[in-house]
Amino acid sequence: MGFQNREGQSVPEVTFRTRVNGQWKAVTSAEIFRGKKVILFALPGAFTPTCSTSHVPRYNELLPQFRAKGIDSIVCLSVNDAFVMNEWAADQHAENIVFLPDGNGEFSEKMGLLVDKSAIGFGKRSWRYSMLVEDGTITKMFIEPEKDGDPFEVSDADTMLRHLDPNAKLPLDVVLFTKPNCGFCAKAKSLLSQREIAFEEIASSPRNLRAVSGKATTPQVFINGKYIGGADDLEAYLSTT
Repeated sequence: MGFQNREGQSVPEVTFRTRVNGQWKAVTSAEIFRGKKVILFALPGAFTPTCSTSHVPRYNELLPQFRAKGIDSIVCLSVNDAFVMNEWAADQHAENIVFLPDGNGEFSEKMGLLVDKSAIGFGKRSWRYSMLVEDGTITKMFIEPEKDGDPFEVSDADTMLRHLDPNAKLPLDVVLFTKPNCGFCAKAKSLLSQREIAFEEIASSPRNLRAVSGKATTPQVFINGKYIGGADDLEAYLSTT
């Protein structure tokens, strides 16, 4: 395939056919990139597994960190039509990411990253990559290695954030096993909310509690893959971070 790194070059001039409030709206490359600091990540297809479970969600999660580094917008591009991209954006609950339909593959082709995925019934699609664009000029590209399948090694959000700031502090990944009308669960959630730490809540059962923690009480808290314990243990942990 021989993909070319286009750092130092201008982004292709393309008019994208988008849908806004039920109406067609033409959006140009200049409108998206000129005078702005933009991250664009491109992927093979809306609603596909890696794209939906990893690529989009992590860019969405790290949006505050990107904003802090001066990023004006984050754009997700795929060779899909505007209807599909709008439905995917709604499904992902990623309102702050721009889902850009490259329906005819024109942008991807001009980037030299349009590939033939006919073997899996996709036709022509974008290769997976990410890039930093400053006032219309590509200043950094992360192109996935040319290998079979759909590699996802370098175009992820964490890699881009480390490029912007090698010392950037990532948000904590927090999961709470809880049950209704649990005062200690309410305390744990309040402790996290006070620090503006996002968390995911999982309804507990005796079996899943024993399986993950060996305990029978709630809440049970895990942070970055580490078992913390109950509400008092969480309070002690947060006092040291």
